[in-house]
Amino acid sequence: MGQGHFPKHALAAMGVHQSPLIECPSIYELMGCLDFKWQHIPRLQLWREHQDRDGKSTTMLESYCPEETVSILTQALSSNKVNYDGLEIPLPFNVEILKWAKETRRVLSSAKLPPHVKFYNIYGTSFETPHSVCYGSEHAPIKDLHELPFFRANYLYVDGDGTVPVESAKADGLNAEARVGVPGEHRGILCTHHTFRVLKHWLRADHDPYYNPVNDYVILPTMFEIERHQEKGLEVTSLKEEWEIIAVDRDDLDNMAGGKPLVSSISVAHVGDDQSSNEEAHATVTVHPQSEGKQHVELNAVRVSAGA
Repeated sequence: MGQGHFPKHALAAMGVHQSPLIECPSIYELMGCLDFKWQHIPRLQLWREHQDRDGKSTTMLESYCPEETVSILTQALSSNKVNYDGLEIPLPFNVEILKWAKETRRVLSSAKLPPHVKFYNIYGTSFETPHSVCYGSEHAPIKDLHELPFFRANYLYVDGDGTVPVESAKADGLNAEARVGVPGEHRGILCTHHTFRVLKHWLRADHDPYYNPVNDYVILPTMFEIERHQEKGLEVTSLKEEWEIIAVDRDDLDNMAGGKPLVSSISVAHVGDDQSSNEEAHATVTVHPQSEGKQHVELNAVRVSAGA
């Protein structure tokens, strides 16, 4: 129940060649929601040609937010007609259906689940998904808005499932127990192993306390050691921790296999405000190549602090 989004083929569906769909409320419901707090606002961009008083033409790229898009669509479809059995039927942008769509969104956005009902959201990721649309070009601008439905659309893509952007899919408006993005397209996501594993995890049908539904891995802690000692005004703390990562996806295992261990280190230091105390910490992470379906990870860290 994500917020509405400007559809991929909104103008095409409202054009003459597909005009029967203009009376379909879902087209209006899928337009960019006006009161949604977008991180990246979907825009309608038009390359338009304008003439000054001297008849000189200039081409400009104009950008419209969802609220301004309504006016553009109203103008572009003001003379839109469909020929049905020899009869021309006017089909302009339907403001009344737009009002119904706004009311539908208002009702859905204000809906709340009963307190005892838990809500989980699984949404698709990793597919290019249309977000904003541009018509015309610098060399072939739009001279008359009535020509707009016949121009080829060029899309600006964001991450999503190919139909719904991640930003919109996550905006369910409910108090979700969890939201997990799964690589997959709009319908195909229902058939992925990752989705079924997440569902079983949430339903406790295959409950594994170490399973992480976000990345579809099982991370098993195999060792944890910590030691502290003081000597000559220094406090030394050492930490050693090891894990094994088990990925169910065969491709993930293949990507982890082979090669040399990956080693990464970091060091930080801090001096107290009074210059009388300081601390230093060093950590090294070693990721070993995958072997027999498992990948071993080691963390070694040491912290040294000195006080006045």
